[in-house]
Amino acid sequence: MTETEPLLLYNTLKREKQVFVPQDPDRVTLYVCGPTVYSFAHIGNARPPVIFDLLYRVLSTRYPNVVYARNITDVDDKINAAAAEQNVPIEVISKHYTDIYHKDMAALGVGAPSIEPRATDHIPQMIQMIQRLLDSGHAYETDGHVLFAVESFADYGSLSGRNITEMMAGARIEVSDFKRHPGDFVLWKPSVAPQPGWESPWGWGRPGWHLECSVMSEFHLGETIDIHGGGQDLVFPHHENEIAQSVCAHAGKTFARYWMHNGFVTMNKSKMSKSLGNTLVIHELLKDNPGEVLRYLLLSAHYRQPLDWSEEALVRAQRTTDRIYGVIRDASTKFGPFEAKTASEKFMSSLLDDLNTPDALAELNNEARRLANAEDVEAAQISAGKLLAAGALIGLFQQDPESWLAGDTEGLDDALIDQLIEERNSSRKEKNFARADEIRLQLQEMGITLEDVADGTRWRRSND
Repeated sequence: MTETEPLLLYNTLKREKQVFVPQDPDRVTLYVCGPTVYSFAHIGNARPPVIFDLLYRVLSTRYPNVVYARNITDVDDKINAAAAEQNVPIEVISKHYTDIYHKDMAALGVGAPSIEPRATDHIPQMIQMIQRLLDSGHAYETDGHVLFAVESFADYGSLSGRNITEMMAGARIEVSDFKRHPGDFVLWKPSVAPQPGWESPWGWGRPGWHLECSVMSEFHLGETIDIHGGGQDLVFPHHENEIAQSVCAHAGKTFARYWMHNGFVTMNKSKMSKSLGNTLVIHELLKDNPGEVLRYLLLSAHYRQPLDWSEEALVRAQRTTDRIYGVIRDASTKFGPFEAKTASEKFMSSLLDDLNTPDALAELNNEARRLANAEDVEAAQISAGKLLAAGALIGLFQQDPESWLAGDTEGLDDALIDQLIEERNSSRKEKNFARADEIRLQLQEMGITLEDVADGTRWRRSND
């Protein structure tokens, strides 16, 4: 990699990879839609923060000041419903799940954003934006609501690439008799006790979800930002509506110059969602799996592609992280301590090519193999320096190897051990002795001792 090698990002709006050129190299702005804090986040919810945490890290290698805002939606009908069910104020629900979200993200190696705005702290600014839209003829008041008139914005549908009629079909559109057009969306709606509300020129009420992100982005990052990110499910209607209200509130100025969206996390090729009842809650996954293993798996597929979650994939991610930590431990025992230097050009080039994490992880694994095969201190220092630097950038392999492997031994699941032994036995039958030896070494590094006997393979923990 050279300093002139461009950063390529796929822009959903333009439907192609483009060279990223910030509007101000001294202040790069990134906004990502954060959680609605009414319940536990599932593993699909974790993909955007992991991906855009990586993007922030990559941007920070090139620009001195990257301002990254990821919001908290702390007023929403789902939060209202949870608060009513438990008979507590909405702030009790939102604080409880915000705290859990922060702990879960930290366990996944996701750093805190530069700014974490909360919707309820920006109600006056939301009222001001609504008034601007009313004054410019892009919104109207009806039946206690204020709605955005989608037909007033000629470019509505540019992000999703569909016309208004196509977008209405099958979309989560709230149909109401008081709308001028079925696609018109709520900017402000009335509240009735015990729903939360604020005083406004249109009566006691609360903001619409789409409005919140536009206002928080404007307030903290400016009217035009460099990159707006989120999950693929937000393209329509959320991001489409953000564009419409922001552009119209800012007299036609571009809202976001680059739009990035990650693909779904699936289970058995089906979208993972709370409504389908096929979600895996991060908080529960972290009880049995290290956060670093979950992060590795979330980065294993290209961010724009679906990631199919499975127990087998999780086992592979655990096995890979254990193996690489084992390599680092063995090499440091043999050659002395290592320090991170500079990641390889191939690794960096992969990330600069639209965050191509599969290629980046492949290079990271290649570097681990070079370290394992190093025959002298100089070669080991070079490989280890590249490996640790690459890991630091992508958010992996920064823990003490001894602690990692010891911790894995104590929490190692018997089913995983049996699965690895079964794979070893199959490899031996197929005369793939190199793979069989690799598995034995891996289990040894995990603190598992094998004993081949006449009726099969026995195992025990080394500290038993």
